Amino acid sequence: MSDPALGLLMLTLIVVVIMMGFPTAFTLMGLGIFFGYIAFYDPTHSWTDNRVFDLMVERTYGAMTNDVLISIPLFVLMGYVMERGALVDKMFYSIQLAFRKVPASLAVATLIVCTFWGIASGLVGAVVVLMGVIAFNPMLKAGYDVKLASGVITAGGTLGILIPPSVMIIVYAAVAGQSIVKLYAAAMFPGFFLSFLYLIYIIAWAMIDPKIAPPLPEDQTKVPVPAWLSKFEDTYRSQTILISLIKGLRSPSRAREIDADGRLVSYWMLLSSFGYALVPFMIVAGTMATVWWYVVIHQQPAIELAVTGVQQLGTPELVTNEATPAELGPGLQFYLWFWSIAAVCALLQVRYYWRFNAERLSIVKLLTSSTMPLGILTVVVLAVILFGICTATESAAVGAFGAFLLAVQARTLDWERTKQAVFLTAKTTAMVCWLFVGSALFSGVFAILGGQALLEQWVLSLNMTPVQFMILSQAIIFVLGWPLEWTEIIIIFVPIFLPMLKHFNIDPILWGTLVFVNLQAAFLSPPVAMSAFYLKGVAPKHVTLNQIFAGMMPYMLIVIVCMIIMYLWPGMTLWLPNYLYGN
Repeated sequence: MSDPALGLLMLTLIVVVIMMGFPTAFTLMGLGIFFGYIAFYDPTHSWTDNRVFDLMVERTYGAMTNDVLISIPLFVLMGYVMERGALVDKMFYSIQLAFRKVPASLAVATLIVCTFWGIASGLVGAVVVLMGVIAFNPMLKAGYDVKLASGVITAGGTLGILIPPSVMIIVYAAVAGQSIVKLYAAAMFPGFFLSFLYLIYIIAWAMIDPKIAPPLPEDQTKVPVPAWLSKFEDTYRSQTILISLIKGLRSPSRAREIDADGRLVSYWMLLSSFGYALVPFMIVAGTMATVWWYVVIHQQPAIELAVTGVQQLGTPELVTNEATPAELGPGLQFYLWFWSIAAVCALLQVRYYWRFNAERLSIVKLLTSSTMPLGILTVVVLAVILFGICTATESAAVGAFGAFLLAVQARTLDWERTKQAVFLTAKTTAMVCWLFVGSALFSGVFAILGGQALLEQWVLSLNMTPVQFMILSQAIIFVLGWPLEWTEIIIIFVPIFLPMLKHFNIDPILWGTLVFVNLQAAFLSPPVAMSAFYLKGVAPKHVTLNQIFAGMMPYMLIVIVCMIIMYLWPGMTLWLPNYLYGN
């Protein structure tokens, strides 16, 4: 058998052996050593002098000295601490009240929490299990269709592996030699866009067939308004409670006579309520002000000084010889878009505050207390990466430290939970590192046998257009997602396609982001649909695995629709990294 044929046999065996249930990392190393021994065999030398053992040491050292991988344990630690130290149930309750008038409000709240929590933790299994415990039974008791309830949890739970900060993106960056920050910027909009498509599907299905998501009873949609706040609203009668609070702060004498559960209303209670009332305005105004500051006022570092010192291994230079769009300054189109969006936001704010009452103020308080700390930490972690303040590794350290602070502040993280989080982090990190060692050895032997060259020659002989190659590569990855997990696909099969991208003039950032979205289907496609098994472990006994599979199928079609839109509109993926870091 020729060497290229051995390479193809090697590639076939890895899929078969993994599907039989053998550990991926040690299967890669075992096949790499076996076929490498054959490739390097020299009858004139002792079997202990076979060069495959030297290759294994070199590949192991190269994988372990890759600085890109340092951020993985820190982001994983951040996720596990979040899982054990934050209050997801309170967040779910407050978001459900905020969307109580929307069709399928429980499912909508579940998707939003899955998206939000997935960003913070990045752990698919943890998010699916948590939301299965918190949201699955309430949806079933409310009369929701099993397929709707299971689909929204399993599909929403996978978003954490796509929206930054994501371990999958770090692994791809290390494999492909691409910039982590560019990949994070590229995956930002597609991740939220996919979540938006899920949201449209849920609401549309509930509007077409209301039986699958009956309206909740009044006791589950009633907002818990404090008695003193209702009395205050009656005392200072105004069109909106915001004006009432302003009047109360200016003349608090009547407010101090109101009984608040055995004590009189204090000036601090009025001031804090006024601060909560301004939260929606501050979020919108702060976002617009940040965009204006970064685009118009903030100047990027000089090109000569932008990259100094030792560079992170596996991450190419972010700054090119040409100025980025951010350095060139905004054009007329930016001002038109900015002020148009600002005007729309201002009108929506006026409409919102015109109807602002004690009930809405109570919802804002619940949302702020349950989501604001986690939201601030997530925004900080992403902002320091995207704006170049910190490297991905440093931002991961910031996120892990912030997760511990949040857990301590919430008083939900004890010594036992901390040990569990650290142990699981070490376990997950060890798994990823062994995968990289096995993958490095496997790919090296595969290339030595000529398997990589044979596949490249075969693909190039087909004379495909870039569109045809894009469809073929993504279709293969989509099919591989049915029997394999994302780790095997990224580490084993993605490197096969990477050398061909240059020939077809395809941006590896765009192609990689399409792979990230594509791999959402790997968690939703049977027989190895891990999200389904995670949910089945916490679901009631009467919910079958087939029902969960049936609920996930429509979301796989939505993933395909998202990929088509991303390819037809590449600006959704490439605009942000090109704007921040140049071409």
